Amino acid sequence: MSSMTVTTWSMEQTSPSDLLPAAAPDRDVRIVRAEVPSPEFSRFLYASVGGDIRWIDRLGWTYARWQEHLDRPGVETWVAYDRGTPAGYVELEPQDDGVVEIVYFGLLPAFRGRRIGGHLLSYGTARAWDLADRWPRRTPTKRVWLHTCSLDGEHAMKNYLRRGFRLFDTKVEEQAEIAAPGPWPGAHAL
Repeated sequence: MSSMTVTTWSMEQTSPSDLLPAAAPDRDVRIVRAEVPSPEFSRFLYASVGGDIRWIDRLGWTYARWQEHLDRPGVETWVAYDRGTPAGYVELEPQDDGVVEIVYFGLLPAFRGRRIGGHLLSYGTARAWDLADRWPRRTPTKRVWLHTCSLDGEHAMKNYLRRGFRLFDTKVEEQAEIAAPGPWPGAHAL
């Protein structure tokens, strides 16, 4: 099996004032929290957003594993809708001591390049900062962090930097080369 070099960048904000919001798109784009944990919907978002950029970690999760993850207090999924159609999502996961990770963020391929990503990342980051307002037993957020890698979309790093995230760690590793799983063969941006 062949291998490929993958660079992973870890980025953070340490104050709500670090967030540099993007302008909202000039059409009907709404961002709504998926308040009812739904393994089917979360798996759809995960596979549809990450299928062409090799998101594979959760593809083998069972329904029960998805449900267990989504039922954890403070785990939130915020979904962007473009004229009523799911366009992308942000998944937030609180950790200890007021830390919130943006675990997954991205757009379905057909919605990339439409000026939705900056707005969705801005909104999702703001929701990470005010997560304890919705989950009173959580420690107020002191740090928001994420990681991105060289397999992610070509504009991912620029978007994170424009939103005020700062680099705090870089790792370069050799990984087994895997084919992008889809969401199905031949899927691509319109």
